[in-house]
Amino acid sequence: MTPVPPLGPLEELPTAIRTAGPSDLGLVMGGGGARAAYQVGFLRYVARNFPELQVPYVTGTSAGAINAALIAQHHGSFLQAVEELSQLWGNLTVEDVFNVDVRSLTMNGFRWLRQLASGGMGGAPRVRGLVDTEPLRNHLTEVMHAVDGELTGVRYNLERGRLKAVALSTSCYSTGRSVTWVQGSDIHEWQRPRRRALTAVMTVEHVMASAALPLIFPAVRLENAWYGDGSIRLTAPLSPALHLGARRILAISTRYDRTEDEPVEPIIYGYPPPVQVAGALMNSIFLDLLDHDAARLERLNQLLESIPIDKRDGFRPVRLLTLRPSQDLGRLAYEYEFQLPRVFRFLTRGLGTKQTRSPDFLSLILFQPDYLQKLMEVGEADAEARGAEIREFLQEDE
Repeated sequence: MTPVPPLGPLEELPTAIRTAGPSDLGLVMGGGGARAAYQVGFLRYVARNFPELQVPYVTGTSAGAINAALIAQHHGSFLQAVEELSQLWGNLTVEDVFNVDVRSLTMNGFRWLRQLASGGMGGAPRVRGLVDTEPLRNHLTEVMHAVDGELTGVRYNLERGRLKAVALSTSCYSTGRSVTWVQGSDIHEWQRPRRRALTAVMTVEHVMASAALPLIFPAVRLENAWYGDGSIRLTAPLSPALHLGARRILAISTRYDRTEDEPVEPIIYGYPPPVQVAGALMNSIFLDLLDHDAARLERLNQLLESIPIDKRDGFRPVRLLTLRPSQDLGRLAYEYEFQLPRVFRFLTRGLGTKQTRSPDFLSLILFQPDYLQKLMEVGEADAEARGAEIREFLQEDE
């Protein structure tokens, strides 16, 4: 079980928790690379049962930013938006995300070696990532119908009142801070230690920056600084939705939470290969923080419920529903590893993907249609298993 972190001071709570008002729904989607397809499965179930659902506050981080951006900018109903999102992930391939040809991978590897061997001396080529993600930029530009890079559908939905705000989180490599980019109506920028919000017109570059896996994908330049994956520095993934005004939050995690009753079996034997260590690091960045933040919010809710309403000084509980996978998505990736392009598969096996039964790192980059379809099926089944709870949550009249 994930330990419950200590409560923070009440004065650090976002304004949204302190003020009264109508019940507004916020959707929070975290990171996890290819695992974000699981979120789409959850949304498919919701869309089937609530095809005209209005989600006024949409937030995303890392690969979750792709899902958030498409939902926020789509002109049609919630069902139509999710159907398009399902098509995006269902047809996605590694080649749609980054170049996997022999020349591209070889040249990138050669540049890394030259930079390491240069000792920082001039003349060595500057390396910006292990892979070239220009295919993903082009793919998102086409799928999201961007005009000169801008996600014009966001402005369209804001003007018609269907959307109140969308927020995409990034990590600023230039300053070491978490920066959440927000586009919405009546939005006030906020600032906390090591994290802040900035208003912006959403573009494909904001999505690319939020989804830029550290070291693997190149950083993206926004304004006058370089940005990467939003999960690196965002210690409170629920915070953007709360700041924007959400009173009810649907949060979709891609982290499998093992129960205490499950036997603890080793997933590797012998010394851990590099991919196992990388997977543990990636889990701590992309998967653990949402659960920690959810635990904090639930503790705060319990505290507020124990205080008489007239003594709460305007604070009020925030409803939270968190969905997590019922299966280990890392173990699931092991079954589909053989479908990777040959050269890329050769390189990943060199890092030890065949020496572990739960290659979590591989699950982040396994953009293979069969694996992504399976993740969506798992997400949809998990949502259906909690269907009554989800319906009660979305139909609640406060």
